Amino acid sequence: MPCASTHDTHPSAESDYVDRRQAELVAGLRARLAASGDVEVLETHISRVLLAGADAYKLKKPVNLGFLDFSTRAQRRHFAEEEVRLNRRLAPKLYLGVVPITGTPDAPELGGEGRVQDYAVHMRRFSQNALLTRHALTPEVTDALAARIAAFHAAAPAAPADSDYGTPAQVLAPMRENFAVIRDSLAPAGDLAAQLAKLEDWTLEQYQRLATVLAGRRQGGHIRECHGDLHRANIAVVEGEPLIFDCIEFNPALRWIDTASEVAFLLMDLAYAGEAEQGRRLLNAYLMHTGDYGALALLRLYLVYRAMVRAKVTGIGAAQHHHTDATQDEALRSYVREAQALSRRPPPPRLVMLCGLSGSGKTWLATRLSERLPLVHIRSDVERKRLFGLPPLARTETGLGAGIYAPDATERTYARLLALAQQCLDAGYGVLVDATFLSARRRRPFRELADAVGCPFDILALDAPAALLRRRVLERHAAGTDASEADLNVLDRQLANREPLTDAERDRAIFVDSGGGEALEGLVRHLCV
Repeated sequence: MPCASTHDTHPSAESDYVDRRQAELVAGLRARLAASGDVEVLETHISRVLLAGADAYKLKKPVNLGFLDFSTRAQRRHFAEEEVRLNRRLAPKLYLGVVPITGTPDAPELGGEGRVQDYAVHMRRFSQNALLTRHALTPEVTDALAARIAAFHAAAPAAPADSDYGTPAQVLAPMRENFAVIRDSLAPAGDLAAQLAKLEDWTLEQYQRLATVLAGRRQGGHIRECHGDLHRANIAVVEGEPLIFDCIEFNPALRWIDTASEVAFLLMDLAYAGEAEQGRRLLNAYLMHTGDYGALALLRLYLVYRAMVRAKVTGIGAAQHHHTDATQDEALRSYVREAQALSRRPPPPRLVMLCGLSGSGKTWLATRLSERLPLVHIRSDVERKRLFGLPPLARTETGLGAGIYAPDATERTYARLLALAQQCLDAGYGVLVDATFLSARRRRPFRELADAVGCPFDILALDAPAALLRRRVLERHAAGTDASEADLNVLDRQLANREPLTDAERDRAIFVDSGGGEALEGLVRHLCV
């Protein structure tokens, strides 16, 4: 993939002229549309958008930035059509079609039969206040967003075997391009130049260390036709549901990417906006939907890459205006600082085991702890069903000790939990394993794993009065909105067969009475040590 040159990011006299003509065309359209009401014009480094009533019209700027080229009218038409085609995957009701702009620059018309001046993507308008950049995520929207992204990735085609998409070299190219574009467009000096050089060296070191993992992701089918630009400004909440729009249409190599890179963009952006808790919730929900815990090995590399993408975009915007003002300079530097923070070695991971009977509140507590702390939540009820190709909320209606709850299925489930815990720890992520762990035989391998890795190990032993456990199990089973299928028969068997913690386990355990409202803050403080 070519890097943008100084010529690309600093427009020539000819491209300046074409850009001015388009700006005049947009001004003419604005005046024409204003006859029916107020019209707002938004501008980015690659587009101009007119917001008029219930409609939006988006024109691609006549620019060539190296990684995209809209410099001719034919290219702008092609990529407008691609934008509609690709974005209808996630927002079919939003993208209405491509409209030719005819007439003259002074008196343009949308549609018509005359000479085509340019092309616009016709969209259904929504309030700018709906954008995630305008308000914080709620847990409900976070969960819906994670489910939407996971389903989109599952349905997206994998990269063709004869393509270069997702090869290690193809992954590295845009990472290096970020640094080249910033250097060519802004010629940074001093501390910023030093920071960029250090980040580029870190990127190359991580790439060399992870080249085999990158190749394995492609072989495993994780290179897919993604959205490519998944950050908060491209997500709106409309009628309580997340709407994802404005995918990358201009460069297939930036769209056919590792699904881990896609998720990393949104996680980075949430952390940058001070919403790290919802970012952790989104990551855990996405992993539970997909089972793609292998993505964790590459997540830091992709998080830094995505921070540098935003730094590059900021630099391009400054170059287009032929100067960098204080606000732009601080925005660019803030993304570089974000990349630096993400590149630092994280604290040593820890393994936390949540054990307790059905209804004791393990998953409730695990969800909240994994929001507050960098812990990957692995849940036995979800992984058991994944082993059998079932979605988390599937109802098997099998009896005690039969079907997916037969002894051999339980053995496989705990073996998977152990393997996933090791995978998370190896990737540098703490892990929180959520299962009943009724016997010492089930608990021992996890304690041994923590000792072998040399990481902190904690047991959170949850309990509640039997009457409360029964009530919770009855309510949950009746609702049918949880991965657990435990009923009263299952709970009674657990009560009869559970083994108390050994003396050695008790030394590493915190006993949590979920019926008494154990303080979450105390657990968070303990697990931060």
